[in-house]
Amino acid sequence: MIRAYKFLLRPTIRQEQALVEMLRDHCSLYNGALQERRDAWRHASKTTVRYRMQSAQLKEIRAFDAERQGRWSFSSQQATLRRLDKAFAAFFRRVKTGDTPGYPRFRGASWFDTVDFPRDGDGCRWDSTPHDPVTRVRLQGVGHVRVNQHRQVVGKVKTVSVKREGRKWFVLLSAEQDLPEPLPATGSVVGIDLGIANFLADSNGDFVPSPRHGRRAAEKLQAAQRALSRFPRCKAKDRTANHQRAVDKVAQLHGKVRRQRLDHAHKTALGLVRAHDVIAHEDLKIRNMSKAPAPKPDPDQPGTFLPNGATAKAGLNTSIHDAGWGVFLTILHAKAESAGREVIAVNPRNTSRTCPQCGHTAKENRPTQEKFHCVTCGHTAHADTVGATNVLRAGLVRRHANPA
Repeated sequence: MIRAYKFLLRPTIRQEQALVEMLRDHCSLYNGALQERRDAWRHASKTTVRYRMQSAQLKEIRAFDAERQGRWSFSSQQATLRRLDKAFAAFFRRVKTGDTPGYPRFRGASWFDTVDFPRDGDGCRWDSTPHDPVTRVRLQGVGHVRVNQHRQVVGKVKTVSVKREGRKWFVLLSAEQDLPEPLPATGSVVGIDLGIANFLADSNGDFVPSPRHGRRAAEKLQAAQRALSRFPRCKAKDRTANHQRAVDKVAQLHGKVRRQRLDHAHKTALGLVRAHDVIAHEDLKIRNMSKAPAPKPDPDQPGTFLPNGATAKAGLNTSIHDAGWGVFLTILHAKAESAGREVIAVNPRNTSRTCPQCGHTAKENRPTQEKFHCVTCGHTAHADTVGATNVLRAGLVRRHANPA
């Protein structure tokens, strides 16, 4: 299996300057390749430029601009061109399927934050100084950069990436390793229902409260955003020291919220994986759930619109994003795979409106957000617990219908 690792880098001042230049030159390569594709298609011949054609030009580009493009790894530059090729492939796929296409855009200096090295030993070397107790990673054009390695890397390192987050630098590794030993079987199965008031409710009647990290940091974020809004928008190189500090403050607060959300998701998922053999959850379409409502034109007054509940929906969308359901489900699936557990996604339709006792389904069964009261048999319970119970039953039915 492939496992990812992320470690903090401790570059010197000169190494940090070289890392910034590496990102800048890869960003310039990405934008130049994008411009070439746009110009070729706009030409009367409607020429299509592909990855192989642009990769073949790298040798000439490196020879012509030896002081910039020639400094960096050839393989990492190929990876940057592959990233652009994947962006175009995703664009054409969305066009064919009828989804909303997003044409690849030019990247600004602050938007391009990652450089990939497809293979360890080709332009980079993990643990480049094994004789030294301090771990370092060697990057072509940068040198041996110190790594704050807080845990052991198991397996063979396959790829290496360098990423900038605010003013911090990280190295990301993907290592190939043997399948770990599965956890001992517990004989327990559970269904979970994700929500806003409670982050998670399971079929056993237990609840995980919602941490609401974004809500708690909202006041500080608003103050930092107000301070940043006082400065005119300009390029990073034209910012004053106070302007840059305001930018860093906003990035620091957002980074803290993101780390808190990840930490909570990891701990919650680990608890579920250790306690249960089978975990069933709702197959949520989070992007559709957080869409803004469509405007309602007023037929009597052209140019005006009727109320569509956009304000209330905006608050709900904020809570959905703050909960981080997508991140949690991704982590849950990854941890379950490593532990030999089974995770089943089921259709969430009417899971909170169906009585687990008599099976009656009606909107009136859920008079409030938290209360469930069956109008047929009188069964009463917490609505989220009822939803988790129905999710578990649907998951077990699907499991027995499609045995592994």
